[in-house]
Amino acid sequence: MKRTVFFILLFTACSLIAQEKITTNKAIINFEATVPFFEEIKAVNKSVMIILDPKASTLLCTVVMRDFHFKLDLMKEHFNENYVESDRYPKAFFKGKIAKFDLKDIDETEKEYVIKGKLMIRGKYKDISVKALLKKVYGGIQIKSDFPITISDFDIEIPNRIAAKIAKTVNTELNGVIGNDEMFLTLK
Repeated sequence: MKRTVFFILLFTACSLIAQEKITTNKAIINFEATVPFFEEIKAVNKSVMIILDPKASTLLCTVVMRDFHFKLDLMKEHFNENYVESDRYPKAFFKGKIAKFDLKDIDETEKEYVIKGKLMIRGKYKDISVKALLKKVYGGIQIKSDFPITISDFDIEIPNRIAAKIAKTVNTELNGVIGNDEMFLTLK
């Protein structure tokens, strides 16, 4: 009897904790700034942190700039030293409010949500609105979002001699699963 009560209390506690904030530090951001006929400029960061607060309907995304990996080491060096100045601005952040979000509405069917918030890169803030697709998957909630980032909005200066080789708008894609096994149980 005591064991049964203990497991019921444990399950209830896990369910309540899981509803507070749901996180991952394994989300992925891909970006591409390729211009036709020039060298491919792509990078991936596989250690992006996302925190979802269902009660407040907020999403926070934190990106360590040095964790972007390029196909060429020289691109990574230029990205970190010349463009985003990773020593001075080591992280980028996005914090937004998810419109019409209710955790109870998340199921196996992908639903589109609008997230309005502030994106911070290189110490500069920009109000943005992005569309995100959310659905229940094993392990939590999958999030996918594609959104453009205009480099001039964040005072990223590209030297004239190579400006034509780099897109003025970077196509960015976020993909991750927020949660854990306890989260999956509460979404059933």
